[in-house]
Amino acid sequence: MKKILIFLWVFLSLIFNYCGNGKNKSKNILLITIDTLRFDRLSVYTNKHLKTENIENFSKKALVFTRSFSHNPVTLPAHTNILTGVTPLYHGISDNTAFRLGDDFLTIAEFLKNHGYDTGGFVGAFPLDSRFGLAQGFDVYDDNYGSHNEMKIFFVERRADKVIAPALKWLKIRKNKWFLWIHLFDPHQPYLPPKPFYERYDRDPYSGEVAYVDSQLKKIFDYLKENKLYDNTMVILTADHGEALGEKGEETHSYFAYNNTIHIPLIIRVPEMKHKVIGSNVCHIDIFPTICDYIGLKVPPHIQGKSIFNIINKKSEQGLIYFESLSAYINRGWAPLRGFIDKNLKFIDQPIPEVYDIEKDINENNNLAKDYNIKNLRAKLFNLMKKYESKVKSKRGKITSEMKKRMQSLGYFAGDGFVKKKVFTEKDDLKTMLKVQNKMLEATVLYQSGEIEKSISYMKIILSESPNYIMAYKRLAEIYEEMNKIELSIGVLNLGLKNNPDNISLLSALGITLIKSKNVDKGIEILKNCLKVKDYDPDIYNYLGMGYVEKKDYENALINFKKALELDTNSPVILNNLGAMYLRQYLDTKSDVYYELALRNFNKALEYDNKNYNALNGRASAYKYKKNLIAAINDWIKVIEIKPDFVDAYFNLGITYIEMKEKMNARRFLLVLKEKFYNKLSDYDKQRLGRLLNETF
Repeated sequence: MKKILIFLWVFLSLIFNYCGNGKNKSKNILLITIDTLRFDRLSVYTNKHLKTENIENFSKKALVFTRSFSHNPVTLPAHTNILTGVTPLYHGISDNTAFRLGDDFLTIAEFLKNHGYDTGGFVGAFPLDSRFGLAQGFDVYDDNYGSHNEMKIFFVERRADKVIAPALKWLKIRKNKWFLWIHLFDPHQPYLPPKPFYERYDRDPYSGEVAYVDSQLKKIFDYLKENKLYDNTMVILTADHGEALGEKGEETHSYFAYNNTIHIPLIIRVPEMKHKVIGSNVCHIDIFPTICDYIGLKVPPHIQGKSIFNIINKKSEQGLIYFESLSAYINRGWAPLRGFIDKNLKFIDQPIPEVYDIEKDINENNNLAKDYNIKNLRAKLFNLMKKYESKVKSKRGKITSEMKKRMQSLGYFAGDGFVKKKVFTEKDDLKTMLKVQNKMLEATVLYQSGEIEKSISYMKIILSESPNYIMAYKRLAEIYEEMNKIELSIGVLNLGLKNNPDNISLLSALGITLIKSKNVDKGIEILKNCLKVKDYDPDIYNYLGMGYVEKKDYENALINFKKALELDTNSPVILNNLGAMYLRQYLDTKSDVYYELALRNFNKALEYDNKNYNALNGRASAYKYKKNLIAAINDWIKVIEIKPDFVDAYFNLGITYIEMKEKMNARRFLLVLKEKFYNKLSDYDKQRLGRLLNETF
């Protein structure tokens, strides 16, 4: 028996203990992250919902982890955990969009680049835009997802095939060892899989999105095999988080931290290793040190994760896995949710605490809190947080006292407002506040379905019940702006700032809205103050540029547009605005230098997003000024194909066809304007439309 045990130990050593000796230093690394992918949607784990054939085939020669966990059910912090090997307690990013990873944090891309790797990142959606800091260390960071989105309340994204194609193109010209990260966003809401997956999964479109992604992954696996890279590449496939799909009362993710959103798939193919299903607890921060171990490089001392090889070999124990869900705390002022996983015990710290045995109860149906000393569990969590904490944090803007005084002098912050609580009761527990959360989702659905007034009514109720609900203020302000009720939009943002006087997101939204409403001086003043604490936000620079254009201060406009492009190098929106500025300068000076610059920037914007109707409209206007009327008409027709309610395009088509003596074509577009959008026109535009129609007889 003893000889058998010795043999097994030697055998396991041969399988696992090759790492760290440096013989894999020339190996490639491929990291694939599938956004919002539930554990139970991969057939390698269960066949209950669908068969993910390509991932299943990939897993047959891979390590398959059945107990892998995310630290955050939110895209940006979860990916930051993966790429830095530290928890949000260390890097400070706990939500999307309002945070940016500081330049002094080490990413796996930077680490590998410093050790001779070519590095490429290809991402599918806005939450991972380069502006948020994850581009550090990448030779190429392709976030060209465009700017067009029919459903404005959702993130702009591009499908898996549009991410994979440039990634493989990058891979084809690699002559050096490489690290490639591919991020696929498709399973994220809204669930709109392409044909034939939409028809095939018409009753479960979320699974249809997963099936589509699985079909696209075949392109990657086939490429690696065909180019003899498969046996020279470590492939890591995981999700950032899952999706609740209505379980526990949560429709999507980012609210609770139950296993439907933080228990995630993790499959790692190591060329020299055989297939194995592993039940040890692992987590996202383990990926960085695992890569280091595989290629024989010393793990940086600050890394908080552990190599999975050491966990498998029992060289080190996993210890406690920290997790959090702080979006509701940050954006609504509700109780923060934090917790830990310790072997089979999962503790969720809320005013109404929860404890689960995830070995017996992975779906968390039986809360055992009454059987545990919650005070001791909270002390354990506190000690874990102190262990992982760092004094250095990533950037997150917060309004200072000096800024508040300055804004008060401009007529803002009429009161001291609410402050975030330090002590939370059961009334603040996320389970208690779920009804308010779901009302916001109802309001969003009503808005999508065209019931605008009812949606507004719901949002007003929400804000009366939860005056710290930042997103509700912003969403309501956006709705009013789309309705051309700009004063109401400004009023909502002012109310939000009165109730949340330290929120930089609301303040910058106010500054942007003022500039859009041509209240340029106040808007510029506010945005300049925002930059004192949020100098990493390209939107602020972009709208400052637009404000200065309105003032014909082109020098300061250019400074701000250039700064915006430094932070977001391939933004179609910024490039379009830069083009519009140069077109104005051309009209002022008639200098062809400005005309060429305008065209160059419109064309560049359209390279990144061929559905950017503002850039098409700008280019059409430029063509018309040079009497290139056919090209102008073609662009304006594209504009209304993309955005059928773009009123100016109809006017411009009518005017241009009249100039060309083609009255029937002019009348055709002007009548569409009259029949479909007349009630949306200003009195001036109604009169202008009447005059133009008279010219078509």
